[in-house]
Amino acid sequence: MNKALRFLAVPTLALGALALSGAPAMAHDGSDHYQSTLGQLNGSSASGSVTVDVTGNQAHAVLKVSGLPATFMDAPYPHVQHIHGGAQGVCPAPSADKDGDQVVSTTEGAPSYGAIVTTLSTSGDTSPAAGLDLKVAGQGGAYTVDRTFELNAETKAALEAGTAVVVVHGLDPATLSAAGQAAKSDLVPSLPLAATSPALCGTLKAGQMQMPTGGADTGITQDTGTDATALAIGGGLTLVALAGGAYAIRRRTAA
Repeated sequence: MNKALRFLAVPTLALGALALSGAPAMAHDGSDHYQSTLGQLNGSSASGSVTVDVTGNQAHAVLKVSGLPATFMDAPYPHVQHIHGGAQGVCPAPSADKDGDQVVSTTEGAPSYGAIVTTLSTSGDTSPAAGLDLKVAGQGGAYTVDRTFELNAETKAALEAGTAVVVVHGLDPATLSAAGQAAKSDLVPSLPLAATSPALCGTLKAGQMQMPTGGADTGITQDTGTDATALAIGGGLTLVALAGGAYAIRRRTAA
């Protein structure tokens, strides 16, 4: 009977090890991953998401938005978007509206999310100075910005400190209060307040990178669809079940 129990123990341990070996390998290869789900500001009906993958001094950002106003003055609505930093690292609450027009303007939101540290342009310049360049703005109600750019010191510091905030600007004037519709932009007085006020906002949070399966590490997060915790628990249950079976055999033999 001792030989039989030893025989049972071998597949028990092997099955547990096999289950645990299915867990995805977690690795840090010098790359860092940040992401955020963007929430609406100023009553916009928009939504979006953003990821930023950093390797050395290079950053790859992918921003996807929808539900923004599609046209402005009979043309595609130009939406500028940026990474802000150097402040609290949060999106402003409605109480940030200090002038009572029921719109949190860009400058009213600045104490929460800070100044522009990177312009997420569709092409060309990503410097803070390009922040109001409508030629490199997103166009229309839904679009994707997919850019690789050199990471400046201010953006790197904000990401590492957890204070980097992505803000997408441009509201539908018709959704604003009468005072908001009548007000001029706090950034470009020749434009209405709606044109430059924030519509979407989200704080970039650090996340772990997973080692991609079936190929070389690309530095981009890949969802393997496998839950390491579930596999570990499954392996443990396998061990418990088989050990229980061996215990039952021993009891019957003793009886």
